[in-house]
Amino acid sequence: MGDNDQLRRFLFEDLPVRGQFVRLDASWRAIIEHQDYPSLAVHTLGEAMAASVLMAGTLKFEGRLLLQCQGQGPLRLLLAECTHARAIRGVARLAGACPESASLDLLTGGGQLSLTIENPERDQRYQGVVPMEQAQLAGCLEAYFERSEQLPSRLMLAATRTRAAGLLLQRIPAGEEGEEPTAEAWERLGLLLATLTAEELLHQPCEVILHRLFNEDDLRLFEGEPVFFQCACSRERVEGILQSLGTVEVEAVLAEQGRVEVRCEFCNRAWIFDAVDVGMVMAAAPSTSQGAGPH
Repeated sequence: MGDNDQLRRFLFEDLPVRGQFVRLDASWRAIIEHQDYPSLAVHTLGEAMAASVLMAGTLKFEGRLLLQCQGQGPLRLLLAECTHARAIRGVARLAGACPESASLDLLTGGGQLSLTIENPERDQRYQGVVPMEQAQLAGCLEAYFERSEQLPSRLMLAATRTRAAGLLLQRIPAGEEGEEPTAEAWERLGLLLATLTAEELLHQPCEVILHRLFNEDDLRLFEGEPVFFQCACSRERVEGILQSLGTVEVEAVLAEQGRVEVRCEFCNRAWIFDAVDVGMVMAAAPSTSQGAGPH
């Protein structure tokens, strides 16, 4: 298994800098196995999935982190989700033909990148938003950390149809562990990280990558944390969607098709309701949802 489907954390012993490495293998393939995304969409979504794990790994939270890119280009929506337990899922929505190659800002037509942290049990929600003005997702996320978190970061991402990976360096905020690194030291680490190739990031062991990049520094590498695909869809959630649509709309679909089918965008599972099911679901709906429009 090695580093596959693992998040690895590391620290620079003599510099207030921390890092994380992630490689998604089976968990990434599970996300796209039922999708027919063009190559550029696969590449972009894969990078976003790796980034979502890296960003979730920098936080102490319970709930889920959602990384979302939304614009008016061929790639209308990209959503990557990672929970505190390292369960991931993701989806992309396209409008029209997707080019074979394009920068992120052109692919999405500009738009915004948002990072949302949700804790449903405590009804807590935090969101930060930055414009997508960079050619690559890594650059957009570095801008996010700089503007929204005041946390200088350097990021490398790569993805194919079989693997996605990422490596993140961050300055430790002042006061956490010693003084901030000098500008020269931080620039040196960034220059070294920039020499990392996509091939190395996707296929070389984490220890080999870190030794090749930072062999002059004393690093502490921690044991890996497993990352896995898991969809949060359930029959109860789908029933709630039907109730929110309202009796009139749901029964119209039932009359036309003989059943109501709702297919999950994330895992492609189909939830099917016949006339008896629909009657029971709508009878159990709160009175305020009857006849309500979509939301």
